[in-house]
Amino acid sequence: MALGDAILACLTERPMTGYELAKTFDASIGFFWKANHQQIYRELTRLRDRGHIEGREVVQSGKPNKLVYTLTPAGRAALRHWAARPSVPASIKDDLLVRLYALDSVDIEPLRTDLMARLEHHRDRFARYERLLNKRFPDGTASPADLGKLLGLRIGLAYERTVAEWCEQAIEALSALASGKRSNVVSIADGKRENNG
Repeated sequence: MALGDAILACLTERPMTGYELAKTFDASIGFFWKANHQQIYRELTRLRDRGHIEGREVVQSGKPNKLVYTLTPAGRAALRHWAARPSVPASIKDDLLVRLYALDSVDIEPLRTDLMARLEHHRDRFARYERLLNKRFPDGTASPADLGKLLGLRIGLAYERTVAEWCEQAIEALSALASGKRSNVVSIADGKRENNG
């Protein structure tokens, strides 16, 4: 997926300014596809040059004029074409997991500190997903137009919960190692330690 595809998907909701698109990314699509505001503005220019979007200038009193972007028929066709292609499962590139792979050769304390920070990050994101889910879909149902948003929030919630639980288990396992019990075997599946001697 390219950033342009994500922007086209955002514009299916309603016409937006570049600023509104950036805020929408921060609060929704950005959970799944990261882009900063400068990248979004550059991509808007590219999409306009390709004829996938058009900008309409809105005159504002006491403020600079703003451009409101909408999808063109060519943009809708490009979005449908992109959406019809098979998706590619995301690959993981995580330096923390590589450090854990080499656990016997690295210091445990910085890893525990990193895991605690990750735990807080994923707890915060879980809480954010939960607030969005409760605010936007309080009864757990969605219109056909919003079903994809509901499904995205639900997988986001499940992912953040799972990663937070894994962080807790990893912190517990590293704490056992740090306390000098290197002869212990730690069962990650249920978080219980088994004494091996």
